[in-house]
Amino acid sequence: MADRILVHRIAVFAYHGVLAEEARLGQRFYLSLDCGLDLSQAGASDDVAHTVSYADLTEIAVEIASKKRFALIEALAESIAAEILSRFPMIARATVRVDKPSAPVAAVIDGVGVEITRFRTGAAR
Repeated sequence: MADRILVHRIAVFAYHGVLAEEARLGQRFYLSLDCGLDLSQAGASDDVAHTVSYADLTEIAVEIASKKRFALIEALAESIAAEILSRFPMIARATVRVDKPSAPVAAVIDGVGVEITRFRTGAAR
């Protein structure tokens, strides 16, 4: 699928992490979404009914990241991807990236992150 809707670096403050301090203090996370779907009808019609709103995608990511606590950012990414695929039948592929810039690592780093890609069952890869 060559067509994509992209949402870059949604900032959320949340309480994800394995350590007790992460659950207590919280920290900033950045969420990025890359959704594969056919946008040809939307491009031809100029009608939002033929696409998926990036505002709706953003709302899903923020809601999941801010309302549920995850020990692993892998589980956070998985939950976001699953919700996107369940809510939007037009989307064949959801890639979710979670960046954790303040990860408690004993080194000077810009951050850590995970990126997962999930496909709708039966969707072309």
